[in-house]
Amino acid sequence: MPQAPRRDQYVMLPPRGLRARGPSASPELQSFFRTAEPTEAVRNVTVAEGHELPLRVVDSIGDDGAKLVEASPEDLLALRAHQPGLRIVPVVYYTPAVAPRAEVIARPQVAAAGVGPKITLRIISRQGRQPVAGAIIVAFTDLATGAGAQGTTNTRGEVGLDLGGSEVALDRLYVYPTNAFWTLRKVHVKVTDGMQFSLRPIDLGYVDGLRHYYPSSPDDAGAGVTVAVVDTGVSDHPDLVVAGGLNTVSGEDPDNFGDNGKQHGTHVAGIVAARGVPPSGIRGVAPGVTLRSYRVFGKGSGSASSFAIAKAIDAAVADGCDLVNMSLGGGSFDPVLAAAVEDARTGGSLCVIAAGNDDRGPVSFPASNEMAVAVSAMGRKGTFPSGTAEVDEVAAPFGTDKADFIGAFSNIGPQVDLTAPGVAIISTVPGSYTEISGTSMACPAVTGVAARLVVSAGLPAERDATRSEALLRALLASATSHGFAPVYEGHGRPLPT
Repeated sequence: MPQAPRRDQYVMLPPRGLRARGPSASPELQSFFRTAEPTEAVRNVTVAEGHELPLRVVDSIGDDGAKLVEASPEDLLALRAHQPGLRIVPVVYYTPAVAPRAEVIARPQVAAAGVGPKITLRIISRQGRQPVAGAIIVAFTDLATGAGAQGTTNTRGEVGLDLGGSEVALDRLYVYPTNAFWTLRKVHVKVTDGMQFSLRPIDLGYVDGLRHYYPSSPDDAGAGVTVAVVDTGVSDHPDLVVAGGLNTVSGEDPDNFGDNGKQHGTHVAGIVAARGVPPSGIRGVAPGVTLRSYRVFGKGSGSASSFAIAKAIDAAVADGCDLVNMSLGGGSFDPVLAAAVEDARTGGSLCVIAAGNDDRGPVSFPASNEMAVAVSAMGRKGTFPSGTAEVDEVAAPFGTDKADFIGAFSNIGPQVDLTAPGVAIISTVPGSYTEISGTSMACPAVTGVAARLVVSAGLPAERDATRSEALLRALLASATSHGFAPVYEGHGRPLPT
């Protein structure tokens, strides 16, 4: 019995942008895009007059927009022959731009041989002494080689670690709670079975990096401006008001744009637009904005497809979003997101994108696109407790004020436009609050400042490239240098009026 041809997913694009319209797309190509409608199974699609090919159109950005298709390599060759103006590109996947956590990559030799019992450690709250469940424990017996063990605490706050003995000297111990507590970092610590470690609860009145640089945002800051958060979704939270949105993940409910279980989008949204007041809540940079959520990560997924992201950007522009926050990134150039970001700019929307977190690596895509606003992450000593994991992110170069630094995780390069606080930032997560580091956190700080500049910049009413360029001009002009080289900070940190 003949084997069915392998079918992979691709994105079909017109010669320019996401939409097959205007002089760049031939009448034949425009007709093909309009007739290639999503289907549940492979079917014959008319690709040119008198020619059909078996394709499955999985999803579409409008009637005349880019298509997500499943096809065999042979059918792609035939498709290109009949529609030479068509761009056919592989699907690319992107992840949230959070700082990487410490991770064990090798087991101690004695533990690998199964010698010795497990050590049980218990994690509790410093206040109330209650167990902390769901915390990730990373114990290094040799930090240089990445040797050690790691695990997650159970409902009793306990974790068993196979370290090769009942008493072990650790180079480093990290504790990463899911919410409500600061991280913990211990250096050269001896652990024994049953040992307890206590975590410091997060005080919502604590002055973290965001509140140090952007304190006391008024209730109406950003009023009249619409911001899109293209991310893992934004959940219901007492400090957030979500005006609407869209889930662009193929096969999922378009109306389910809430949190996908990963918390990231809710944290990002709080940095932009949280409306709470300490000590019972927190406040973002622009609490007066109209906030919209565009979920591009599938339920429980840690990655998002280029097609879902492009579809979200297209929808955000159509919904009148002035700013599109993208706290995500990937690798090298991708024509799908390049088209989406460029279409947004010509449609009057500015895409603010995280530079990435590869420990001083080059700015990742899509932040590296010329039409994006790329954001690196800075930090400040004293805006997080001394015993937290964020201590590892303090690195040269230091600013004119020696307390200022660029996070060790932050990507840098000539594409960086701006920098903003992104180390140990407190924000909203479903049902709680937590602190996270990354260019993911710096990005929405810039978005919040940009929202506050929209009114004062006197932008043209018509949503086109002139409008988005005027906003970018005002945003860059507002920036102040912290004394870092341009590859680290671009124009500097933007300031609201």
